[in-house]
Amino acid sequence: MARENINDILAFLAVARERSFTRAAGKLGVSQSALSHTVRGLETRMGVRLLTRTTRSVSPTEAGERLMHTVGPRLEEIEAEIAAVSELGDKTSGTIRITATDYVVDTVLWPRLATVLDQYPDLRVEINAEYRLVDIAAERYDIGVRYGDQVQKDMVAVRLTPDTPMAIVGSPRYFETHKVPLAVQDLTRHNCITLRLSGNGGLYAWELRQDGRQVEARVSGQLTFSGAYQMLDAALSGYGLAFVPQELTQSHLDAGRLRRVMDDCCPDFPALFAYYPSHRNSSRAMRVVIDAIRQKS
Repeated sequence: MARENINDILAFLAVARERSFTRAAGKLGVSQSALSHTVRGLETRMGVRLLTRTTRSVSPTEAGERLMHTVGPRLEEIEAEIAAVSELGDKTSGTIRITATDYVVDTVLWPRLATVLDQYPDLRVEINAEYRLVDIAAERYDIGVRYGDQVQKDMVAVRLTPDTPMAIVGSPRYFETHKVPLAVQDLTRHNCITLRLSGNGGLYAWELRQDGRQVEARVSGQLTFSGAYQMLDAALSGYGLAFVPQELTQSHLDAGRLRRVMDDCCPDFPALFAYYPSHRNSSRAMRVVIDAIRQKS
């Protein structure tokens, strides 16, 4: 392989995985025009089109898919081995990319990571907060954090928390004009604050419990957000009911700013786990991060 092809293939892989020149250019720190020129040069040298470009999307061709699934993993292995060699030095360095929800970032990851960052000034941590389920291998994350039932089966999983109690809450102001709901079917008559899932664009269906079985309540309302804190703020302001982790609501419940309803319908969600491919565990930087965020006994 010509040496110039390696960097160009890495550029192609970034575009193919992101399905966007704009997002890939942002991640690589180059201009969109320079990235497009690089990929076109690679296609010219290889004599085959790797990407199908339209005004709305970018997707790999058959040849591009083959390059992604054959050469891509091998380059990742090379990067992992280079990182492993660098671990033989005295410094703990490198970048660890993590995907988690905003609630998890604020209540679990940041409090635990903040205690070790000063010890390792060459360690870099990049955290992306979103609610969609992420293929961490395809999108080049080192660690994902999700509830236990969402963790991919072939991943190494590390428990971070106990099970997570959930709560449906509304403000006293809201209940001045709305009856207190007692059962799942009552939610259809309420202004429920909904969560937009960034992956497929759909609305999250509240996972509740009724008569000993799990049910999905497809609620609706005036406001939709993409994060738990915005939903909580809207509930505090009297604009409807929110379904959020109880931990976020407790101080407001204690102060009388929120009222909890339908306790029997609110399940405990599974514990939060950090998960990652087994080959990532060889990095000293990974071990430092995992040790920092794992649940302490």
